[in-house]
Amino acid sequence: MQQPTSTIAPVHLASGMRARDAWPLDPAIIHLNHGSFGAVPTEVVQHQNELRAQADRSPVGWFPRIAERVADARTSVAPFVGARAEDTAFVPNASAAATVVYNSLRLATGDEILVTDHGYGAVTMGAARLARRFGAQVRAVHVPLFAAADEVVELFRQAITERTRLIVVDQITSPTARVLPTAEITALARDRGIRVLVDGAHAPGLVADAATVGGGDWWFGNLHKWPCAPRGSAVLVTADPDRQELWPLIDSWGAPEPYPGRFDTQGTIDGTTYISTPAAIEFIEREYTWERTRSTMRELADVGAQMIADAVQPYVADEALVQLPAAVDAMRLIRLPDGLGKTREEADDLRMTLFDRVGVETAFTSFEGRGYYRLSVHLYTEVSDFEAFVERCIPEILRAAESAAS
Repeated sequence: MQQPTSTIAPVHLASGMRARDAWPLDPAIIHLNHGSFGAVPTEVVQHQNELRAQADRSPVGWFPRIAERVADARTSVAPFVGARAEDTAFVPNASAAATVVYNSLRLATGDEILVTDHGYGAVTMGAARLARRFGAQVRAVHVPLFAAADEVVELFRQAITERTRLIVVDQITSPTARVLPTAEITALARDRGIRVLVDGAHAPGLVADAATVGGGDWWFGNLHKWPCAPRGSAVLVTADPDRQELWPLIDSWGAPEPYPGRFDTQGTIDGTTYISTPAAIEFIEREYTWERTRSTMRELADVGAQMIADAVQPYVADEALVQLPAAVDAMRLIRLPDGLGKTREEADDLRMTLFDRVGVETAFTSFEGRGYYRLSVHLYTEVSDFEAFVERCIPEILRAAESAAS
């Protein structure tokens, strides 16, 4: 049962600080879209700035030792996602990880890559580019929004053919904020000699030991989202024997090193994003613990989604609050009035319209021609943010719906 909103007090950290004050977010803006670009705690921002200052004070003292610093960071970070350091490489983001894997693969004319219609656009586009290089094809498995885990696995069982060589599947879907049974899909695929790339972009922080849980021949996840690391920090994890075919997107002096060491040196890129990541993970564990963070985000998401759904319910025909069979701790879907957000482009336009007009950071998504508001929260989120959404955004959403209908 939903708790009364009055019981959801602002989060306070172990240090006594109100969580909202631990992030350098603009107080004039309502931040309800952590899932897109994350948010870095002030303590971590300061830590990264000091590392950058070290590099600027002595470039020769910094860059020749960058590989050692990055290796130390991934040794610290790998257990957070349930992986070994020797299986884990830092990459700039999830899409970069997918590109690294795609670049290592060789297909034949007529081969097939299976994706889903819940996939992240950039990763799916990368799969299409891989297919074009070899005269292969990409086929999307339609997964109904409310399909249970066993139904999803059965859909893949039916979709696999003798031409299927690769499956690309999300652990947590970006447009629909639900979990897919990637470990079970991996087991199904391996029985048929098919490789699996698991897109775990949203999983670190939301799923304990996300790489282990996710399965796949390759798994990758963003650390700038729920772990709150600086942007430009993600990991690629694989223990497969052919991982020595994986190469960084930049050829640098680490090239002679075996995987993953060759990823530790990438010329003069700002490696402080990687090196600061352990500080972000440690900050949340020290100040609140990760287990408690997941629980609190779930509670906040439930309360916020209900408040917003109640406000929009009179203007939608179906149940406004989408009750998914495999929801995640920090994200929820709320249906938009008919005619809004029918495509990704329209959903993105609505996001920026609301930001420009009323100062609220939101995420709108589209699935099967239907628009949704995707709520995503973190420890700094408060009930007053949901109240501000209702007050500021609902009138704008209704105006946009009227305009779309005219």
